[in-house]
Amino acid sequence: MNELIAKAKYLLSSKTVDVVIGYGKGSGKYARAEFIRKLDDADKMIYNETCIQNLATYVQKHEVKHLGKIAIVANNYTLRSLLVLASEFQFTEGQVLALYITPENKIVEMPDFKSIEDHLATVDTGLKPDEKEIVDRIEKMTVAERWDFWQKEFAKCFKCFACRSSCPLCYCTKCMTESNQPQWIPVAASDLGNMEWHIMRAMHLAGRCVNCGDCARACPMDIPLNLLTYNLIEGIEKDFGAKAGMKATDISTLSTFKPDDKENFIK
Repeated sequence: MNELIAKAKYLLSSKTVDVVIGYGKGSGKYARAEFIRKLDDADKMIYNETCIQNLATYVQKHEVKHLGKIAIVANNYTLRSLLVLASEFQFTEGQVLALYITPENKIVEMPDFKSIEDHLATVDTGLKPDEKEIVDRIEKMTVAERWDFWQKEFAKCFKCFACRSSCPLCYCTKCMTESNQPQWIPVAASDLGNMEWHIMRAMHLAGRCVNCGDCARACPMDIPLNLLTYNLIEGIEKDFGAKAGMKATDISTLSTFKPDDKENFIK
């Protein structure tokens, strides 16, 4: 995409940014992240149907933060992730320039939170029809059927933590899975430990997940991990009127309390 390459070169040569995070040709069916710091390296950039990774996962990493001001190629999921990260004080306004690619392959610069918020207010950020169908199907299962479904899926997990590494909102410097004083979750893969890990991670994403799906795509065992958060996304929007990643000033739903919050989830 020549326009994107030209834009990256201009931003770097004008010292507007110090690094452009975009996509390059990967070894598999998906593109990989490219960190462009030199003008010649911009020629590696691509943008096509394989460019679906949520690049916001790199914004808060120590190694990237110290490169300087960042420009990042962004789709709607990336934009929403940036607002969640901003609301959690992972970066401040002006440190990241979003380069949104429209469906017509036009580049729109979004240099501040307001421009991102204004854009997201005009697009559909809800679950897709096929995602809603999956949520409805699982909701119609009995408790025993759901337990059996997830037990079979989690039995495949061998704790590689690719889901955690791919998620832009799993950024704790020390995860609970790595804490051994006390040992909250077993390190080795086991039926109970796998269930504990995935339920804990889903709850930590409740009210924060933007449904980019990178966790499921990253899983080498094809566990549909994003199904865990589909239901949470729907429930939080329905019961609390909250949707993650729409405002840079939003507070996570599970981190706040309102006297008029519904309590119908208490059984």
